[in-house]
Parts: sequence; structure tokens; C-alpha cells
Amino acid sequence: MKTYIVVGGSKGIGNAIVTTLLENHKVINISRSKPETEHEHLKHYSCDVLKEDLPDIEAADGLVYCPGSINLKPIGRFDLDEFREDFEINVIGAVKTIQKYLNIIKKGKDPSIVLFSTVAAKLGMPFHASVAAAKSGVEGLVKSLGAEMATTLRINAIAPTVTDTQLASKLLRNDKMIENITDRHPMKKFLKPQDVAGMAEFLLSEKASSISGQVFEMDCGIVTFKI
Repeated sequence: MKTYIVVGGSKGIGNAIVTTLLENHKVINISRSKPETEHEHLKHYSCDVLKEDLPDIEAADGLVYCPGSINLKPIGRFDLDEFREDFEINVIGAVKTIQKYLNIIKKGKDPSIVLFSTVAAKLGMPFHASVAAAKSGVEGLVKSLGAEMATTLRINAIAPTVTDTQLASKLLRNDKMIENITDRHPMKKFLKPQDVAGMAEFLLSEKASSISGQVFEMDCGIVTFKI
């Protein structure tokens, strides 16, 4: 049984990851709110990653950093503080967390880190300037740290398309929008949190022991296919 740190595991994809990992592992969740899930192998720390010191943890085999943002609007309506906030949440928070726990994770069994990007980093879409820029920074981080720590630990990212979570609720707020989102994807579907959790579990596991520095598009075909 391994121990994994999940940052942002109280809701959405993060909560699905916590629930999935708890089937076979211990999980340390760090988030502002407590997950609804209760389990003997789940330990929770209430913490705002950007504003507070992260808790000290003695040992862990891997890390998943889940916090993100979907801030969509025309470029002329963004102010610089909004760009900074998206970058802080997606990149600086990840860097802060990795720096805090890197030494203990290095000592873990087949240590692995999973971060999150978005299909918008590959597929140009209107109104996605801020999140696409921030998540592109995450992808650069994965490539660079993957090379830097190639003999020490693995680091990869998942780039999901629209996922049925509270964060994406504005994109899925009525039947017509759901129909349009579904139709835009060649596979005629979008993601559920459990889909993404399964990929995160795989990347943390020893089954992915030869994979590092990669960004996995979970795109339901929207980036990969033209049909």
C-alpha cells in the first residue's frame, strides 16, 4: 500500500482521484474544504495552497496537483491580475507543492508526480487565452522537470477536455449546451471525473514506470481527429 498526496481533492476530478486511490492506497488530501469522502486511510489537511504554508508530511510515494481554473472571456476584458491569478493557481501552486514535498517523494517507491493541463493548450479556442497560457506553463514544467529528475522520479500531465464537474458547470448549464459540447467531440462524448481519475491512477502506478515528461490528451478526439 502506497501513500499519495493529493492537492485539491475535495471536489471534481481531485475528489474522483482521491476516491479511486483509496481503493488500494493511503491518501493525504490538502485542500481548503474537507472531502465528503471518509475513509480510514484518508487524512485531510485544510490549507489554501497559495496563501498558507503547506503541512509537513513525513513520507509519500507520489503527488497529484489538481487545482485549476476555467476563466473564459475575450482578451480585451481580461485584466492583468486575472492572468496572474490563473498563473498562480495553475503553475506557482504546483511549483510550491513540488518544492515542499520533492525530497520525501524521491524516497518513495517508484515515485511519481501528476499535474494537469488542458486541451486548450494544444487547440486554439476563443476566450481561452488565460487558462491556455497558464496550462502551457504546466506542460513546460513537466518537460523540464521530467528531464531534470529522469533518474529520480517520474512526472507527467493529463490534459482533459470538458469534464462534468462544478468547475465546468458554466459550460454545461443546460441541455442545449450539453448537446453542443457533445457534438463538438468526434467521439460524441465528454469526460466524467472518473475517466480522468483512472488515468491519474495509471500514471502513478508502476505500470507507467517507463513514462515521464509526457502530456496525455484525454480529448474525446477534439484535438486528435478531424472528422
